[in-house]
Amino acid sequence: MNHDPLLAIGERIVLGSHRFTAEDIIAFARKFDPQPFHLDAEAAARSMFGGLCASGWHTVAVWMKLNVAAIARSHANAARENQPVPEYGPSPGIRNLRWIRPVFAGSTITYSRTVSGIRPLPSRPGWSLLETTADAWNEGDEAVMSFSSAVLLRLADDDPE
Repeated sequence: MNHDPLLAIGERIVLGSHRFTAEDIIAFARKFDPQPFHLDAEAAARSMFGGLCASGWHTVAVWMKLNVAAIARSHANAARENQPVPEYGPSPGIRNLRWIRPVFAGSTITYSRTVSGIRPLPSRPGWSLLETTADAWNEGDEAVMSFSSAVLLRLADDDPE
């Protein structure tokens, strides 16, 4: 039986928080999303956003960083307690990505993951499909981002022998 809290169906796991600084927003935008409202505070003030805001891709990238860190912590805890450690594989993708409201410079965003299902994959013996929802919200408890995702997962009790 798996005791990993990151795999408990229906349980929302808070992955952590991240403060978006103007410098980080601009640095990310220069590399990956060079639009005026992500690059220049004055241009952003004149935009429909009214201020410098993070790229939606930046908000998703931070979720991924915090998610991977949470998995690493969970694996370390399982290893310390002699519990089975699941193996994460590739993701077949995400669905319903929504950038609900802008993430402005100076905002601290909190991220979570909720498992919605785990099912064996007959086409890949020993592997299951882990389905999750991701959410992010600002200091005012307002949603800023959400999406559904899936990832291949090998659980210790799924090993074909």
